[in-house]
Amino acid sequence: MSRPVREWNIGSKVRHSGCPEWGVGVVTAAQSLVQEGVRCQRLTIRFDKVGSKTISTAFANLLGATDSAPLPSFSSVSGTSSMPPPPSTDSILNLEAKAATEETFLRLPEAATDPFATLPRRAAATLALYKFNPSGASLLDWAMMQSGMRDPLSRYNRHELETLFHRFKQNLDSHARKTLKELKKADAAAFAQVLSQATPEAQAAVRRIDINR
Repeated sequence: MSRPVREWNIGSKVRHSGCPEWGVGVVTAAQSLVQEGVRCQRLTIRFDKVGSKTISTAFANLLGATDSAPLPSFSSVSGTSSMPPPPSTDSILNLEAKAATEETFLRLPEAATDPFATLPRRAAATLALYKFNPSGASLLDWAMMQSGMRDPLSRYNRHELETLFHRFKQNLDSHARKTLKELKKADAAAFAQVLSQATPEAQAAVRRIDINR
């Protein structure tokens, strides 16, 4: 018999049992769906140590922030543990790879799109994404941030990641143009401040996308 499905709501505080180093996260978006025949949720969670991650509960084991990790169970007859062995690193990587879709890589992080955040904050978060580029470690850092995978190269080759990054960059340019144009119109002083605090790469991107057109 399948285990009961635990439902999470926006505002729920959780921990990812497979990635305790992410810290405590807050659910900011929740969508119910059926994935590979399993009723589950696609959640966007803002973790205090790694930022926002989008994951499926069909593959990720989440715990409430105050829950204790499950303890091994022991047979009263043999005195041996009846708990199955922990999944291997390979199986964890495979589950992560299944959870990572093309949409996962192309979606902008919530910090840049959160409608409850102020416009200057969204603009600053958007410009911060221009720190990534499609070469070397930066490409892998971007792929890890987008997918939550420990090793994106376990599923995607470098050319595939470069192609996904190019499409992500197109989405980023479009969003940046719209957000910055809106901010400049609403509050020119705030726009100037956000731009002055951006990295040289982000400032060059603003000139390139030309928000005045």
